Amino acid sequence: MSSVDADILICGGGVGGCAAALAAAALGYRVIMTEVTDWIGGQLTAQAVPPDEHPWIEQFGCTRRYRQFRDSVRGYYRAHYPLTAAARADPHLNPGAGTVSRLCHEPRVALAVLEGMMAYDRAAGRLEVRLEREPVAADVQGNRVRAVSLRNLRTGEIETVVARHILDATELGDLLPLAGVEYVSGAESQDETGEPHAVRGPAQPENVQSLTWCFPVAYDPQGDHVIAKPAQYERWRDYVPSLTPPWSGKLLSWVHCHPIDLSPRTRTLLPQTGENDRQALWLYRRILTRQHYAEGVMPHEVTLVNWPQNDYWEGNIIDKPATHVAQCLEDAKQLSLSLLYWMQTEAPRPDGGAGYPGLYLRPDMTGTADGLAKYPYIRESRRIKAVFTVTENHVGTEARGGREAESFYDSVGMGSYRIDLHPSTGHDNYIDISSQPFQIPLGALIPVRVENLLPACKNIGTTHITNGCYRLHPVEWNIGEAAGLLAAFAISRGVPPRAVREKDSLLADFQSLLVAQGIELAWPRLRAL
Repeated sequence: MSSVDADILICGGGVGGCAAALAAAALGYRVIMTEVTDWIGGQLTAQAVPPDEHPWIEQFGCTRRYRQFRDSVRGYYRAHYPLTAAARADPHLNPGAGTVSRLCHEPRVALAVLEGMMAYDRAAGRLEVRLEREPVAADVQGNRVRAVSLRNLRTGEIETVVARHILDATELGDLLPLAGVEYVSGAESQDETGEPHAVRGPAQPENVQSLTWCFPVAYDPQGDHVIAKPAQYERWRDYVPSLTPPWSGKLLSWVHCHPIDLSPRTRTLLPQTGENDRQALWLYRRILTRQHYAEGVMPHEVTLVNWPQNDYWEGNIIDKPATHVAQCLEDAKQLSLSLLYWMQTEAPRPDGGAGYPGLYLRPDMTGTADGLAKYPYIRESRRIKAVFTVTENHVGTEARGGREAESFYDSVGMGSYRIDLHPSTGHDNYIDISSQPFQIPLGALIPVRVENLLPACKNIGTTHITNGCYRLHPVEWNIGEAAGLLAAFAISRGVPPRAVREKDSLLADFQSLLVAQGIELAWPRLRAL
């Protein structure tokens, strides 16, 4: 067993982990970041999910480093792709022209950009990235975590990292049970939180949002690329979701529930009326588009399949035996492959025919043999029991009577997204309601007891409901960056992170550091209050 020391250990190399590593290393601290897959970037790369962002992202509402990431993605395409002059000159270039985001891009491009952003700190010896490492144990002494042991997934060897501060940026909050950190999972009750959309009756810890095994798919109109029939195809082809309120029919269908009003919504695969056909699922998360290239240069477009039809909610994988988790993940993979096979062979076409055999997977874009993402898209994690928990009553438009979101004196950043909960393992249908542009309170990053472990992604002090708006890419990035800076600041002042919130002078100095590092603490209207 080997052992190494660091100032800050970050377990999890996803969006929050990368942001935390960049922030802490920039202040001169020795950082070790580990990641369970062989790609850093999480949602942006290994999970293959183009960013979900708010409408003002091009002007304000994100950190300076996140903006650097976005600008660098565009710069990568301009430097390495044969774009048309118009596309190259577009300051707001959307590489795939997808409708879900102003920046729909390939996973590998995000990986290249993140690697580039970390290159100098790694060369300078401040940042070490250890891939394919899984946390398996924690050495806890009182209210402090002294070290974390990790298994090298290639060699099986156990490595121990001793650190002054430890950040949990894993996708499921895996360090929390290992370190004995108080946490919750699933859905809280209305009696606990007072939230209008929380579940009635007792809490439901098994009730978490669906996960999705995403995949990029290209379309060759003249080709035949039908895959072998998936082992579970009949199961998923005939599957009718049992949800409350009811689903619209079979899951593998062009008809699905509208997320907001749950009415049946009919979609198509390909545009029928031109590029503005918003009913075409193809345009939703398209990551390569012909319109940016001269004829013949980019013959086949690519879209990223993260659609209602491949959300998996038939099993919760939090705090479950390994065999159960493995079966759920295999089922989720089979659902995604079954969706592809259904689209290739049986899906109704507008011309009265069936199937699009020209659809084909792009394993080169995911770095996998099967063409699916390296890791499932996880929407909901374990969440720390924090000194402050954000509820729907702080940010929900309806719950606040249309007023602005609660103003937090200890803000460490901000975000904006609808409270968007996908169908859940409790067989609840969508909960998709409006929220106000919100802040991220420092209190949501501080555990109720443990002194030196901080959450750095979706595992902060939110609820099942507010996780729906705090889980998206720019918010997770801001959370991770704030956590990395908090750990560094606490080391520099010789205090535990909770003291930064409890002492006014420390909080003022920390927020000044955040602003100097390019983190916006309030939305424009809130700054005027």
